[in-house]
Amino acid sequence: MFSPTLMHEYLTRSALRFPDKTALICGKERWTYHALERNSDCLAQSLAAMGVRRHDRVIVFLDNSVELVVSLYGILKAGGTFVILNGTMKSKKLGYILKDSSATVLVAHTSKREVVKGAIEEFKVTPQLIWVGKSLVPLGFLDLKSYSWDLLIGEKGNSALSSAGEGVWRSPRCIDQDLAALIYTSGSTGEPKGVMSSHHNMISAARSIIQYLGNTSDDIIVDVLPLSFDYGLYQVIMSVMFGGTVVFESFLFPVQVLKIIEKERVTGLPLVPTVAAFLLMMKNLEKFDLSSLRYMTNTGAALPVEHIRQLRTIFPSVKLFSMFGLTECKRVCYLAPDEVDKRPSSVGKAIPNCETFVVDEEGKEVAPGEVGELIIRGSNVMRGYWNAPELTARTYRIGRFPGESMLYSGDYFRKDEEGFLYFLGRKDDMIKSKGERISPKEVENTLSEIEGIAEAAVIGVPDEILGQAIKAFLVRAPGNMPTEKEVMKYCSVHLESFMVPKYIEFIDKLPKSPHGKIDKKALKGNT
Repeated sequence: MFSPTLMHEYLTRSALRFPDKTALICGKERWTYHALERNSDCLAQSLAAMGVRRHDRVIVFLDNSVELVVSLYGILKAGGTFVILNGTMKSKKLGYILKDSSATVLVAHTSKREVVKGAIEEFKVTPQLIWVGKSLVPLGFLDLKSYSWDLLIGEKGNSALSSAGEGVWRSPRCIDQDLAALIYTSGSTGEPKGVMSSHHNMISAARSIIQYLGNTSDDIIVDVLPLSFDYGLYQVIMSVMFGGTVVFESFLFPVQVLKIIEKERVTGLPLVPTVAAFLLMMKNLEKFDLSSLRYMTNTGAALPVEHIRQLRTIFPSVKLFSMFGLTECKRVCYLAPDEVDKRPSSVGKAIPNCETFVVDEEGKEVAPGEVGELIIRGSNVMRGYWNAPELTARTYRIGRFPGESMLYSGDYFRKDEEGFLYFLGRKDDMIKSKGERISPKEVENTLSEIEGIAEAAVIGVPDEILGQAIKAFLVRAPGNMPTEKEVMKYCSVHLESFMVPKYIEFIDKLPKSPHGKIDKKALKGNT
């Protein structure tokens, strides 16, 4: 059987293979593949009737929900490009992205109407609106065309905007070079930047990850991450590709997540360091039956080595995949579970169908053990940044063959003699102190080994003598009170002198992005 070349064709294939199988669990709702297929067909038909054409952008401003997944595939079936935004986004950023993407339609929950109103009024944009939710919003909202989700998606799966019956309407002809998504990520200028991802890019990346995780249609994944974050999004994309099941849950309620793992016999748990820290701070984990778990994954930021060791102790039979990725290429590398105990600080080797190099300032490969910038080559390397040709040219440079580009990550790495990669930090995050270049990650790993420290973040602060001094922000674990003196003593024993923090600050919690990453810009702003 030939593999589909377009993202939405995988949903159609899974709906044919497993029509009555549960594809998605969200609270009390359980949706089959057939239901997702029928409803996304209906939405696509409605979008076409609203004037959405091939290549048009449609923004989805929803929390994780069935409607979000239906929107994702409905937009693709209409030939459009989906733009999923975090449900906590404020008006200014929403307005900027509406204008930057030239979105023709905005799908939003009625609870977000004030945020939507502020965005539309400030940026003078005029998308058509689809409202999800029971609260009434005037259909003449800001004199824009507005539609109710419930009216567009009838119980029989027919579009209220077209007289065509189910099975009559057909998706426009698309090819795998068409954009499937714009994934907005924070930019160095302060404005978000949209990573252009084609069907080919996303399918290639997902297929590679499925291959090394060994996913099958028996897998059930609990997704605690927002779908605006590509790590959360790909849990759905991959599951639809292999015919699995996704359970939406929030790690704001960790006990509930553990109950869901037990109840639904979850096999896959994607983590970010924040979620891992929450998990490790929980008491009485043994009272939950987590024996169904087959694997855990981590990306977003490298896990502290001590957290890896603790997870391996608590879950000895669960395969732990330590991974590294960028929105600009989805995934770069992974450390196989049988290597985790041998080299826990490594993020492994390139994923299948991907190649990596560590290079100097002139683009020449450095010797093993030397520090350089990581560059990536492969089908997973996305198309560039929307409306940002200069930034695209700096980051996506000419590859080894005509028409090919390679991604310059902006991350410092080193590679050992066996080819295993080690993440050292973002170029912007590296600390220059006493003439030495210091990896914040190495210092954070050491700080996380200290008993009673739940999380650690390290930044460089200006210093007249040192150039930059190291400042560590530490979060204590519940019931523990390590002192600054104890921390400094541990660092003095386990770190080279130039890597020992000059300043220690205990805080209640580290500032985080909506995706769970530590916000070091916020930390620097507070110094």
